[in-house]
Amino acid sequence: MAMSKRRRSTLSRRAQYVLLLVVALLLAFIADWGELRRSFFDVDTAREMFPGILTVAFKNTLLYTAFGFAIALALGLVLALMKLSSVAPYRWLATIYIEFFRGVPALLVFIAIDTAVPLAFGIAFDTASKAGVALGLAGGAYIAETIRAGIQAVPKGQIEAARSLGMSPFRTTVTVVIPQAFRIVLPPLTNELILLTKDSSLISVVGLTRAEYELTKFGRETLSQNPTLTPILVAGLCYLIITLPLGHLSRRLERRTGGKKIKTPASTEV
Repeated sequence: MAMSKRRRSTLSRRAQYVLLLVVALLLAFIADWGELRRSFFDVDTAREMFPGILTVAFKNTLLYTAFGFAIALALGLVLALMKLSSVAPYRWLATIYIEFFRGVPALLVFIAIDTAVPLAFGIAFDTASKAGVALGLAGGAYIAETIRAGIQAVPKGQIEAARSLGMSPFRTTVTVVIPQAFRIVLPPLTNELILLTKDSSLISVVGLTRAEYELTKFGRETLSQNPTLTPILVAGLCYLIITLPLGHLSRRLERRTGGKKIKTPASTEV
């Protein structure tokens, strides 16, 4: 007698559970737990990292990320409005900027801010400014497309109602369109903040004093002094302390906004 589709599905799930359990047991028996503890859970090495990793690296990571996100958000809003402008040169400039900074690695932006800009323009940045400007320039391109999609997702009826009340196009944009667009794009903007938090580690490619270390640099320096991977694990856990609440916030905001999705095209034409 042939099994029903529901019965086959149930047996398939049970077989997968059994397989996962067997694999987990094999790994548990094969693994060298003593070596794993020495490599990843060296308590003495982890103890040496405190309180410096919190009072210096963790604080600097938050500072660099906040500075970069503020610049990226302001720049992204301006670029989004330029991209939607009726003035063609504004659209061209915004498109060129967005395509360029979405197409080059963020690492190159950090190197350019650290080396090329001072040589070309004689402008010297401190470390926080380097991190903020580099993150802002790179993140602004992505945030611009997110905000642009949010603006275009605002119902046309809202704009028409504002104009019928005698509002100017500028006032309509500032008081009606942009607030509603930000409500729509809050979840993806939170995701961009998570990405900027992780990209802040790229500041480690420039010369830093110990007081300027962020989490990745702090972990690498500790790793060079201790033959164990515990510093990397501790630094990773510190990143999770930042990113996991932000991820939860993003999902919560998405539920509150009705799970509305916005689309940001991978590329646009000039």
